[in-house]
Amino acid sequence: MVADALAESFVIEGGRPLNGHVRAAGNKNGVLPILAACVLTSEAVTLHNVPRIRDVDTMLALLADIGGEVEWIGPNDVRVQVADIRTTELDRELCSQMRASFLLAGPLLVRAGSAVVAPPGGDIIGRRRLDPHIHGFSSLGAEVGAADVYEMRADRLRPAQVFLDEASVMATENIVMAAALIPGLTVIGNAACEPHVQDLCRFLGSLGARIEGIESNVLRIEGVDSLKGGEWTIGPDHVEVASFIGLAAVTGGDVTIDGVKTDDLISILPTFGRLGVRVEIGDGAVRVPPGQELYIEDDIGGHIPKIEDGPWPAFPSDCTSIALTVATQARGTVLLFEKMFENRLFFTDKLVSMGARIILCDPHRAVVTGPSKLRGQRMESPDIRAGMSMLLAGLCAEGESTIGAIYQIDKGYERIDERLRALGARIERVPA
Repeated sequence: MVADALAESFVIEGGRPLNGHVRAAGNKNGVLPILAACVLTSEAVTLHNVPRIRDVDTMLALLADIGGEVEWIGPNDVRVQVADIRTTELDRELCSQMRASFLLAGPLLVRAGSAVVAPPGGDIIGRRRLDPHIHGFSSLGAEVGAADVYEMRADRLRPAQVFLDEASVMATENIVMAAALIPGLTVIGNAACEPHVQDLCRFLGSLGARIEGIESNVLRIEGVDSLKGGEWTIGPDHVEVASFIGLAAVTGGDVTIDGVKTDDLISILPTFGRLGVRVEIGDGAVRVPPGQELYIEDDIGGHIPKIEDGPWPAFPSDCTSIALTVATQARGTVLLFEKMFENRLFFTDKLVSMGARIILCDPHRAVVTGPSKLRGQRMESPDIRAGMSMLLAGLCAEGESTIGAIYQIDKGYERIDERLRALGARIERVPA
């Protein structure tokens, strides 16, 4: 397991530009469903570009607990084989550590006829419904009981027309994984189509699944009798790429992010561009040149602009916290509208204490006016993306900042302190 960071903090000396090259890690939100999908085959699967983060360790522990064999065969390479399933009841403590534990429900249900899953944990960023998962499984013929645990059983699942009442990423992934082994045609309407959903579908295709409509919001899955083993490379994390773009912009550095899939930045780069961030696109790389004057582009007619998130291909919710911190360093005023999670913006009081000019209008909207001169402050990270936002603030602030509860950041970013030091940041991991 990744070293426990519950009692660790980051100490940051701000005011230094970041410079150099950094490689994007594998997609956090892509690797977790792909690991869960390894349950669908009894043969071995080898995965490359796997990020060494806490959530991956938790998922591997869950796979081992149900009877799988898991082995790190390289710094970012994992071999998984679930030849036999010892139990379909997931460990309650492990489930409490991350939201993605619920991704094992679909694979267990279709392969073993049963899944017993304790309520999942994860970031407290607002209500995160499991209803689309449950309704989807019910449409496929499962009996679902929801009390102290979610108990799902089915002697035989059937193909179905499934319409999701929200474009839930994890519900889409769960139903796709189950449908891959249900003979007949399953159609998912209002499906999520984020890059990590696409990566899962293509991975399943490499094992023998038949999936049409990838990149769209209607998926058609023709179930097969069995899936084979195989080998797959996890795609780059577009949210991490956005994080490094933000880090370079607010520190005035010259940073090149390598290993990038530029198609995954289709909504990210224009949004950062509205905050004055200019980038250079290369072959699988993005460079943030130095000395940029950040400014907020007004809407036509001089109106205050709005940045809002939504399901793909809209601006990702996971990037909202990062964009907000970048906005504190840009000249002008912008409204950020977080549509998807009502607790996502509650960390803004920490930035206000550092000197940021932010008006939190309600749980979903914040008005930011910049540029603000930030001062070092002591903070606690409430979730993964808020923690990264605090890192941005600490690295561009004057003086020393301390960020506690950094296990939250470690859940989503691989060795972030080491990689930032390689770019010239003054950041240390210390006992809290």
